Amino acid sequence: MNADASHAADAGAAARPEGAATGRLILLTTSHRVAPGLLSWPAWQALRTADQVLCADPDNPQLPYLREAGIEVEAATPTARELVDYCLPAASPAPSAAPSGARTAVVLTSADGESELTDGLARLAGSGRQTMPDLELLPGSYDLPGARLLDLVQVMDRVRAACPWTGIRTHEDLAKYALEETYELVEAIEAGDRAALREELGDVLLQVVFHARIAQDDPDAPFSVDDVAGGIVEKLIHRHPHVFGDETAETPEDVKAHWLRTKAAEKKRESVTDGVPLAQPGLALAAKLASRARTAGIEAVPAGDGIGYELLALAVRAQAAGTDPETALRAAARTYREAIRVAEGLPPEPVTETAVDEEEEEREAGGAWGGSCASGSREG
Repeated sequence: MNADASHAADAGAAARPEGAATGRLILLTTSHRVAPGLLSWPAWQALRTADQVLCADPDNPQLPYLREAGIEVEAATPTARELVDYCLPAASPAPSAAPSGARTAVVLTSADGESELTDGLARLAGSGRQTMPDLELLPGSYDLPGARLLDLVQVMDRVRAACPWTGIRTHEDLAKYALEETYELVEAIEAGDRAALREELGDVLLQVVFHARIAQDDPDAPFSVDDVAGGIVEKLIHRHPHVFGDETAETPEDVKAHWLRTKAAEKKRESVTDGVPLAQPGLALAAKLASRARTAGIEAVPAGDGIGYELLALAVRAQAAGTDPETALRAAARTYREAIRVAEGLPPEPVTETAVDEEEEEREAGGAWGGSCASGSREG
């Protein structure tokens, strides 16, 4: 709709006689992601000074607020011709007299736009034979950054209520998908695939919103996605005193020191190993423990026989050298995979997941949510 209206406005300017008082036609757009009534000052000015305000949708959420402000809104669906004729000044009976009575009309557009109206205005303006009023597309409210997250929450709420599969999921049901989606995100990062990265970030975000929506239904300790977001906002502010407070940090090391001090005070942990998830992959676990120990100045790498202790020593050494052993091994494993394929007489190719187990086949048969409803968006 915006493109059509802009085109109509450009064409109208070309068709308008220079210097003539031709009236004004304003198409006022609003965002459903912004609370009704929160309009820009130019929008309120246009509404208050207009000779006529029209709206085709009797349920437009802006209407109660406009009426409360004393603005009369007419429920009507005018044609392009009717609006142009309304705004244009009436011809004067005296041939030498200038036209008078130019008027301003504001059309409050619906969420779906007014394509029929804008198409009609574009046709009139593009004919070259029609004097047009000033046409203006006026945004009454704009989406803020992150506004589409509101859409995601709304869609997730609807799916949770209406989808037979989604409606009965629990945190335990979805736990494995969080791991799978995270691994797929890592794979997209390692492959340098920007399109896949964008998609996998969306799948990880879906897991967060999905879990928050499930938590909202808990009868004993419910919380919502707003509580989740509020908690991380408070954490970020509290752990960045050099950004939101009076502390200073000149280097990344200073920032890390702030973070660790604040986190230690928050968590009140007895050991530097507290809070390290033991379920993560072995090399990643070893590297995380090594990082915690090195930060605390602790040298406690155990000596022992067997490949496990050898791998542990390598992981600790890699972490001290600034290398993530898990990432390094994954890169080497990719190269190993390619070498195997070459030995088999096959061309090397990127690592992709091709195996589909019986459980996944069963999930795929369950619906369509993000490509597979029953897969918790795994294929989405």
